[in-house]
Amino acid sequence: MTNTEIIEETIVFVKETLQGAEGGHDWFHIQRVFRNSLLIAKDEEVDSLVVSLAALLHDIADAKFYDGDESIGPKMAAEFLKSLSVEEKVINHVVKIILNISFSSSLDPEKSFSSKELQVVQDADRLDAIGAIGIARAFNYGGFKNRGMYDPDITPNLNMSKEEYKKSNAPTINHFYEKLLLLKDKMNTASGKRIAEERHQFMLQYLEQFYMEWNGNA
Repeated sequence: MTNTEIIEETIVFVKETLQGAEGGHDWFHIQRVFRNSLLIAKDEEVDSLVVSLAALLHDIADAKFYDGDESIGPKMAAEFLKSLSVEEKVINHVVKIILNISFSSSLDPEKSFSSKELQVVQDADRLDAIGAIGIARAFNYGGFKNRGMYDPDITPNLNMSKEEYKKSNAPTINHFYEKLLLLKDKMNTASGKRIAEERHQFMLQYLEQFYMEWNGNA
């Protein structure tokens, strides 16, 4: 099976698996991350098959929808890739990327894996969490979890541990300060940093407008 065929089979698998998924973590999210990964990869020396497969499979079973279990996604991805007879070293690399890509993983001091491929896919995933799409995804997930939009009496927690972050039920606006506005400075690649800067500024403008409307000044 050629690399192109492997990627095509993976796309079919992901589309089928994520049917009915929460709107911010559905096939369209995967598609955007996949496309941005390929865009960023053009300027990096990386294994394009690893980047493609990791981008497509990174949210195949997001832990937040499986009671925080971070082992299900990597296991599903590995089993699927084995069924396609993908090389073991490629599978192992993809699994490591899935295990280390999330924002919550960056809060874990014990996480030490890094690779150029991880950096590319991680940047693409983080780009989808900021800007106009990122704002839409944040409120979509907040609604899915029945969280409030904003509560002036609940201040953002800027020093959360990984476990605190995963268990947080704070209003969606707090999520901007606890994650989204931090991502610009966590980008790995030159392309990721450039795109993130514009999306970051858009979020700042959005928040300014949000507070103005909330306070009855607009």
